[in-house]
Amino acid sequence: MTAESLTATIPANPANPANPADPAPVLRQQVLVLYLLNSALDSYVVGWSQYDGTGRTSPTTGDSDEPPYASGLDALKDGWRLIQASQLIPPYPGQEYDVSFLKHEFFFERITQVQADPSQPPGQG
Repeated sequence: MTAESLTATIPANPANPANPADPAPVLRQQVLVLYLLNSALDSYVVGWSQYDGTGRTSPTTGDSDEPPYASGLDALKDGWRLIQASQLIPPYPGQEYDVSFLKHEFFFERITQVQADPSQPPGQG
C-alpha cells in the first residue's frame, strides 16, 4: 500500500465524508474550575472560574454571586468532563487550621462547536 492510496481514502472532511466540500467543524474548549468544600465531587462549590475559548462570553472574577453549579457532580450531569482533580495532601502537624489556598480544585472542560469563518485558512477558524 502506498502513501498516495492511503491519502486518497481519507475525505477532506472526516466529519462529513458524504460531502467533502463541507468545511470541517471548528471546535473550541471551555474550561470550568470549581473549588469544592471537600474532595468529594458532590460537595458544595465555594469558588469558581470560567474561561470561554469560543469567545462568546467573557466571564470575570466577581461577576456573579452564585456559582454556575451547586456541586462538581452537577457540572458532570450538565455535560462537563472532569479533566483534573487536586492531589490530596495532608497539612503538616500544627498547620491544620492555617488559612491558605483552596485545596479542592477540579478542572472541567466542554468542547463546543463554533461557526466556521470561511475567510480564514484551515486551522485558523
